[in-house]
Amino acid sequence: MRKDIHPPKVEGIAMAVVREPDEDGEEGWFVYLINQKDTPIENVLVSSRGYGEIEGETRRTSELRHHLPTLEAKGWAKIERIVEDVFALSNQYWVSFYIGKTLHDKKYIFLAGSIEETNFTNIPLMEKRGVMIE
Repeated sequence: MRKDIHPPKVEGIAMAVVREPDEDGEEGWFVYLINQKDTPIENVLVSSRGYGEIEGETRRTSELRHHLPTLEAKGWAKIERIVEDVFALSNQYWVSFYIGKTLHDKKYIFLAGSIEETNFTNIPLMEKRGVMIE
């Protein structure tokens, strides 16, 4: 049965972590969802959580869920602020959305230690630098 199900491949959707000033002007790290497609995506659900080990002790963060009714074509949305304390963990973002009546989903994982300036790249559309996963 499962072998007969062929979910659509997710392309043109990315997650990025960017360091930028917050609303008070203080530097912070923020997670963005980027739609590089020529079509909007709808009913977007993003589930985030961190997991791994710190100093030999297993750690897990709370799971957070975010909803966006629509993310326009060639657009981006700020999903959440992320604190540096969890950079030592793997940070997972599971994204589900619709294009028309077709459900798409993909898991994006920032591996432990990967969110750092040595891994920065130019983030498309946003004209900012950060760590991005496509």
